[in-house]
Amino acid sequence: MKELTIDWALRATWQAVIKMYNEEAKNYDLTMALGFTLLSIDAKKGTPSTALGPRMGMEATSLSRILKSIEERGYIERRPNPKDGRGVLIYLTALGLEKRKESKEVVLRFNEVVKQHVNDSDLKGFFNTVETINKLILDKKIYTKTTTN
Repeated sequence: MKELTIDWALRATWQAVIKMYNEEAKNYDLTMALGFTLLSIDAKKGTPSTALGPRMGMEATSLSRILKSIEERGYIERRPNPKDGRGVLIYLTALGLEKRKESKEVVLRFNEVVKQHVNDSDLKGFFNTVETINKLILDKKIYTKTTTN
């Protein structure tokens, strides 16, 4: 079945990418999730905590655990949002900026190596395919409820 389904190829590839990133992240005292979070925080202006979850496609509970972990490590600090007294902005500390830079280098290296082994046409086709799949899902074109009269 694995040779026949698109979802299997996507899932297996994503699991391999996660494993690869986590193995590399250990060298920087990070995990893939921590690195992804650092990359999702605006390095100059900070990021509202409420915007971070949707930006990362992550549930609030999981994000809260990650933010607590990186705050304990000294990678971020929380400050009141001057535009919204109820809100909090997440800022990277100097150490967080360093870890963000390391995370970015790891991601760029992955992209560089893949681009060395995949021609531009195939890569463009990959991105077109992923875009189409995401649009089909977003537009609810895969599983639709039909009524019979």
